[in-house]
Amino acid sequence: MIVVAGLAVWRFAAGAAVNPTHKPSAPAVPVVAGVAKMQDVPTVLEALGAAKSIDTVSVMPRVSGPIVKILFKPGDDVKKGQALFEIDPRPYQAALDQAQAQLAHDQAVLSEARVDLARYQRLAKTNAIPKQQAADQAFVVQQDEGTVKVDKANVETAKLNLSFCRITSPIDGRTGALQTDLGNIVQPTSTTPLVTITQLHPIYVSFSIPAKSLDAVRQNQATAPRTAEARSQAGQPLGTGTLTLIDNEVNSATDTVDLQATFPNQNLALWPGEFVTVRLKVTTRKNVITVPQTAIQQGPNGSYVYVIAHNGTAHRVPVKVTEREDNIAVISGNVKAGTQIVTDGQYRLADNVKVRIAPAKNPS
Repeated sequence: MIVVAGLAVWRFAAGAAVNPTHKPSAPAVPVVAGVAKMQDVPTVLEALGAAKSIDTVSVMPRVSGPIVKILFKPGDDVKKGQALFEIDPRPYQAALDQAQAQLAHDQAVLSEARVDLARYQRLAKTNAIPKQQAADQAFVVQQDEGTVKVDKANVETAKLNLSFCRITSPIDGRTGALQTDLGNIVQPTSTTPLVTITQLHPIYVSFSIPAKSLDAVRQNQATAPRTAEARSQAGQPLGTGTLTLIDNEVNSATDTVDLQATFPNQNLALWPGEFVTVRLKVTTRKNVITVPQTAIQQGPNGSYVYVIAHNGTAHRVPVKVTEREDNIAVISGNVKAGTQIVTDGQYRLADNVKVRIAPAKNPS
């Protein structure tokens, strides 16, 4: 009897160990949490754009002759009116001197003819000479006056040609590669520029947007010029500009419309011909609910987020994402500002799972 009782007691104890009456609670799932916020969010159109100079000038000679001075270095920044080249001025100075001398001679002839005309007119009034002689002298004066006008035009042409020996920059900009050398004889008929000057600031960026966005852009542009941001292909900010041109027609082949923004570009971050990403701010949505984009999950029934309840459990809440911008998502649904949501670790969650908020991982 004693042995049987002992065996019964042992079986009862073993059974209690194998079949416990209370299951231990599952450990809380570590997650990273964020907070839904109410804020203003800009509506942004993103497009591929290309930077281009507002003004590019090919500097050409306007008179013939050898280059005797080059007054800049390739790659220099130059100002409008700054001297760049000098063509040998001596032949043109000689031509000016000759034109001025001819003018002085013909002015003297004209003066003499006018004196004779005055004398003939007085004599003709007293019939001392035929009136025809006075009339003929008047024609001589007119001819001499015409000669003097031609001489004056020749002097101005000679002055202009002499001034063309000094070639100046027509714009502010940066010089490119030099296309001639000291001593080379240049001709105004040449098709090769001496140098090309490109304006670098301000600068244009051209880009296209879908035609369906045109009305929104036009309406907001009428209120105030829209702001455009240029970024490199790697995402680095290059500058902020203003929308200055909306093309006057839609490209029917691509169903897009061309736009152009002007950037101050004082830091020369934008370079002509460079491809950039343009972010055009169309308008601003006021007082919308936003969450980090990492909080948005996709399921068979659409988007959802995990909301952390006051008791520390996670609950799936469906939402509608209306816009994504700068790592945040604008949502509508049953999520209010200040609600704590899961932003990382959702793959281990389900409804009513206990969570433990862990610190966010440092970006690598």
